[in-house]
Parts: sequence; C-alpha cells; structure tokens
Amino acid sequence: MPTGWTSTGVWPPQRPMGLGSQMTADWRNPFLAHSENPIAHGRCDQQDSTVLDGPLPTGGPDGQILGEGDRQYTWLGPGHFGGLISGPYPDGRRTIWSQGRECIVKLDHDTLEVLARLDLSHERPDEPVSTQAEWEAGVAGLDLVPGPDDDPNTPVLHAAELAGRFLTGLDGVYALLDHEHTLFLGRKSGAVAYSEEDPSDRYSPLIEKARWDKPPEVEGFFVGVNMTPDGRLVLSTDHGWLVSLARDFSNHVVAQLPGAAEQAAEHSDRMEAERGNTAYGWVRTSLCCDDSGGVYVSSVDHTHKVVWTGDRFSFDEADGAWSAEYRNGTGVGSGTTPCLMGFGPSEDHFVVIGDGDDVVNITLLWRDEIPEDWEQLPGAPSRRIAGLGPANMGDPDLPAIQTEQSITVAGTGAMTVNNEPGSLPDWLPARGARLLCFFLGHHDRFTPYGMHKYEWNSKTREFKESWVASSVSSPNSVPYVSQGSDTVYTCGTRRGKWTIEAVNWSTGASRGHWVVGDSRFNTLGGGVNIDGDGRIVFGTIFGKTRILTRP
Repeated sequence: MPTGWTSTGVWPPQRPMGLGSQMTADWRNPFLAHSENPIAHGRCDQQDSTVLDGPLPTGGPDGQILGEGDRQYTWLGPGHFGGLISGPYPDGRRTIWSQGRECIVKLDHDTLEVLARLDLSHERPDEPVSTQAEWEAGVAGLDLVPGPDDDPNTPVLHAAELAGRFLTGLDGVYALLDHEHTLFLGRKSGAVAYSEEDPSDRYSPLIEKARWDKPPEVEGFFVGVNMTPDGRLVLSTDHGWLVSLARDFSNHVVAQLPGAAEQAAEHSDRMEAERGNTAYGWVRTSLCCDDSGGVYVSSVDHTHKVVWTGDRFSFDEADGAWSAEYRNGTGVGSGTTPCLMGFGPSEDHFVVIGDGDDVVNITLLWRDEIPEDWEQLPGAPSRRIAGLGPANMGDPDLPAIQTEQSITVAGTGAMTVNNEPGSLPDWLPARGARLLCFFLGHHDRFTPYGMHKYEWNSKTREFKESWVASSVSSPNSVPYVSQGSDTVYTCGTRRGKWTIEAVNWSTGASRGHWVVGDSRFNTLGGGVNIDGDGRIVFGTIFGKTRILTRP
C-alpha cells in the first residue's frame, strides 16, 4: 500500500487502495503549500482526513505508555492548537508553522526544533507576555486531583482562570499556508500575512509581510479563512460578510450573506450579552471551498453556497448558489465548519454540517442540483437536506448533545464526537460545559464518552448509522482519518491521563491507544494530524507534540 509523500517526497500523495466505498478523490488547491496540512482541517474541503498511512499503537488493553524517547514535545506558549506543514524548501526539507496567542513559530518538520519565532505582543499591548513557569503551573493545576478535605471545585476555578487569561478575545485561530511560505491569518479587524526574510531558507527569520484592514462597510470580526481555486483568500465575519482578497492584498471584493443585513448584528450582540464572548455570532465557524468556485458557510439558521465567479460573489441560483435552512432547536446555530463529501463524477456531492438541534444531527445537504425525484425528508426544513443522522451516541433518550468540532469526513462516512461533560457543578452556568471538556475532560466526573458515525449509501440514497463507539472519549479534539490505515485518531483520556485513541474507521472497533501523559498533551479543541512521515502530530494547550511511532 502506498504511503504517499514523505518529508522529502512527492505531492500529491497517492490514493489508498482497497478501501471500497471509502476511497475518495479530493481536490488540492495548487496555491496552498504542497502538503497534507496546509490549512486548518487539512484541505479546502475541510474533511480532516488524509490518504496517508497512519501508525498503530501496541500495548494491549492498557495502551502503549509513551516515555520521553517515544514522543517529542516543545513548549511554545498559549493557543498553538494547529500546525500547518509547508511544502519542501530547496534542500528538500519541510517546516511546521504554528500561530499562537503571543507568537508565530516555525519548527523543523522532523525534530520540532524552533527555527524562528515572531513575537506578537504588539497585538495585545495591555496583556503581559506569559512565561514557561506560568505554563507549567497551568498544567499542574489542571492535573490536581482534590483530596477528601479539599474543595472539589478547585480545578474548575483554575480552568476558568486559564480560559480567562488565554482564550478570551482569541483570534487568528483559522489560518492557511500558501505555496510561497506565506502564512495568512484572519484577525478580528483584518488579515495579516507572515513570511520569511528569505523563503528559500528554512532557518530564515519570520516577518510580518503585509496587513489589510477591512473597509468600514464590513461589519463584525473575521472568523474564517479559506482559498478559492484562483488562489484568492476568502474570509467571513461573524456578521455575515464575505471578503475575497488577493494574496498580495492589492484588491478585494465584499458581499453580505442573505439575511445578514436584517439579522446578523442583532443576533451577534444578543449572544455576546448572554454568553460573555463573541464566539456565538451570526456566523461562528470557518468556511470551505470546492474546485469550481463554490464557497460554503453557515449562518445561524441556514447553510449557504456562494459562488465566486472570479470577480464577484454570486448568490444567483443560475450560477449554482443557494441557501437552505437547517434544524436549529437551540437557536444558536451550527458550531461546525462545513466540509465536503464526494468529488468524483460518479459520486454524490454533499456539504456536511452539524446542525443546531438539542441533539445535533450530522446533516448532509446536496451541494449541486437536487435530484429531480428527491422527496423532502420527514423533519427536514429544506428539500436540499439529503440526510439527518442524530448523534445521540447510541442513546435515543439523550436530551442534548452539541459539538464544537467539525464533522470528520472520509469517503461516504461522517462522524462526530460527544462534547457534553459527564456532570456539571450546580453553580456553573450551562455555557461552562465547554470549559469542563476543554480543560478538565480527563477528570472522571467530567469525562464525556462517545463517537458516532453515519454512512451514505448511494444506491439506496440513505444516510444510515454505521457505528457507535460508546467507550471512547474525545473531550475536545477534532478527529482525523487516515484512509491509508482505515483509522480515525483523536485525543482522548483514560484514568486521568491524556491519550491518542486509534479507532477502526470502518467498524468503530478500538485499534488501541497511546498514553501520552499529563495536561501538556491536551489538544484543547485542536486537531490531530499526520505528518509527512505518517507520524501523529498535534498542537496542545501550550505546545506541540509528536508521537514517534511510524506506520
């Protein structure tokens, strides 16, 4: 079975063989870095999957316990959740770029050695720069297990303090790296490009290359960034504006999503007042792009396909654009970045979201023309909805479950995880549930359990449950699929330690787990990826980690 490109190999990687219905053709934007992870969620389709082979743990039911020689760890500072892999430099080597709250770093692809660091303290001049001693104390506080005579809420209060210190006002979470080694971030009020003094040199210092401030008519904070097939950035704001921006920032085009002018500002202001932050705007996730100009973004009640024509955004059905209502019982909308399923001419083509119902539904929407004989599904608010898969984790009586992680897609399968804590202190508001899963998911009383996958059957045109893994925990991580190994990976927890779980993508059976260790290795809402040599690499609460096991 081919392993795809290596750190010194070719791009794009080869498709895996022998996976039947799970084989997928995908689109790779040639203007992005030539790697498997040039953008958050992997590619412009936002699937969180790769054709590369991935590793498998050993160690039996107790897992493979990793020591210092089995993994790499580098302290970087707060907010380094992602990690974008560059294309090759002239010497054939690659780098990993990571953006955090206080700095941007460039790391060696093979060793995680920091090659260059760019300080970002000027972005928050009133905020003190943190130290490694603070990071270590933060980790220690999260791992504290209160004794019989201790206040059981001490870890919760500590987590709230860390969230207030390092997550409040966080921006630039979504990023992409282009083929010229330029990193683009959508910050609250504009876009910033970061590059190297000498893009041919892996060791070259990092620089701020350019900055673009949004025009006055564009309202809201930027929350998403992607790239259209012609190499232009496309950004979205929480108030429902879209921006097409040349990568050299020389020109831009703006448009407002249908309904935004009437609804967006009021909704965003109300959510901020109720929840104390800007994370629940009218648009609150990133966006995905296809290979023909389609841009997919979700507002609080609708998913939209907008078509970039090369010089404008079109909302015209004649160009293939549409807006479709989805279920939204909670009123806060979808918390998942839309992603695509199906690419080949013989495949059905969908956009996939987790909707806003109390029990979130993995939702398929026809992304091109709706088949003429398609009948609207019972309970679906739009004929465009092709499938509704309630992610109840195998419990049909489950009252509520929502997810803030994008739906993981590979082939015709789509999966999500449980992000509802096992319990909630009486004094903690319901909106604090994410705090518990993000920071304290390894504490037994807060640990959530469950992964739920559905599969589309193109012959019967039905979206049916494939499996439920009810004993696996994924408190906050975005899972990632190796199609080459038919395995989905996620950051989990067992017996108070953070793990990387390996689950069979076809069957849901456990394929083992690595015991990584303490809260240094908590992904804190970030994703698990596979590097160019097939090793697991992921961002954590204060750093970057790699498991050295190879396929």
